Amino acid sequence: MANRHLSRSIVLQSLFEWDLNNIEKSGVHDALERNMEEFAPHKSDQPFMEKLLDGVLQKQQELDLIIGKAAPEWPIDRIAPVDRNILRLGLYELLFADRKEVPAKVAINEAIELAKQFGGENSSRFVNGVLGAVYKEIGEPGKEEISKNKKKKVLSFEEMEVERLAGAVVYATHEGVIYLALVHDIFGHWTLSKGKLETEESLESGARRAIKSEIGLSITLETELGKNEYIASHPEKGKIRKQVVYFLANAPYENLSLEQKGGLDAAQWFKIADILELNFYEDILPIVTKAITMLVSRPS
Repeated sequence: MANRHLSRSIVLQSLFEWDLNNIEKSGVHDALERNMEEFAPHKSDQPFMEKLLDGVLQKQQELDLIIGKAAPEWPIDRIAPVDRNILRLGLYELLFADRKEVPAKVAINEAIELAKQFGGENSSRFVNGVLGAVYKEIGEPGKEEISKNKKKKVLSFEEMEVERLAGAVVYATHEGVIYLALVHDIFGHWTLSKGKLETEESLESGARRAIKSEIGLSITLETELGKNEYIASHPEKGKIRKQVVYFLANAPYENLSLEQKGGLDAAQWFKIADILELNFYEDILPIVTKAITMLVSRPS
C-alpha cells in the first residue's frame, strides 16, 4: 500500500503539472517519466501509474461534470489545482477502478491522504465531502449487480426500509440576540443537524446525541417542531425512506465543532434576522420558519 500511495502521489504531481502549465495530454507522460525518475527510480509500479494517469485524462470531462454536481458552489476552475486533481484521481478510482484492486473506501481514503499531504488546510475536508457525497449517492459500484437471469425488484414506497432520525433547530441567546446553529452541505444548502437513531433509542436521546456528535453542542430540548420524510440511496440497501423528527432546542452560544464526515463542510451560528436569506431545502424551510416564529413571539 505504501508503494501505491507513492505511485498516486507521482500521478497527482504529473496531473498538477499538466493542469497548471496547460501541457497537451499527449505530453503528460513526459512529466510522469520525469517524476518517476526523481521519486521512484525503480519504476516497480510503472504500469499502475500509467494506467491511472491515462484513465484520469480519458475521463477528465466526465469527472469534472460529477465534481460540478457534487460541489455546485465550487466551479471546477475555482477549485485549487491540487484539490481538483486529487478529486479527479479519487473519483476515477471510485467510479472506474477494478473493485477488487481498489475498494471504494480505499479510493476515498487515499484521496483524503493526498489532500492532507499536498493540499491546503481545508483540502482534506473538502475532498472527503465531495467523494463521500458521490459515494452516498451512487453506492459502491458493483455491489448491486444483478444476474442477467434475474430482474431487480423495484420497491414501492411502502416496501422501502424506513430509517428513523432525530434532529433539532438549535438556538442560543448571546448579548440579547437570538442565533441559530446550522450546518452546510456540499450541495450548497444550509440545513439542520440530525442523526440516525440507534436501536431502541428514543427520539429525545437520539437528538441530543446527534447534535453533540455532529456540531459539539449539549442541547436542552424544548418542544417537537415537526417531521419530514425523504428517499435516499443506500450503498447496500438501495432506496430507503428517511423519517426525521425535529425539535426546538436551546444550547450555549459557543464555538461549533463540525464532525469530520462526508456531506457536510461547515457549521455556523446565524442571527435570526439573516436566516431566511439562506438557501434551504424546501422541506426544511417550514420547520425553520416555525421555530423562528415561536422564538420571536416569546415575551422578552
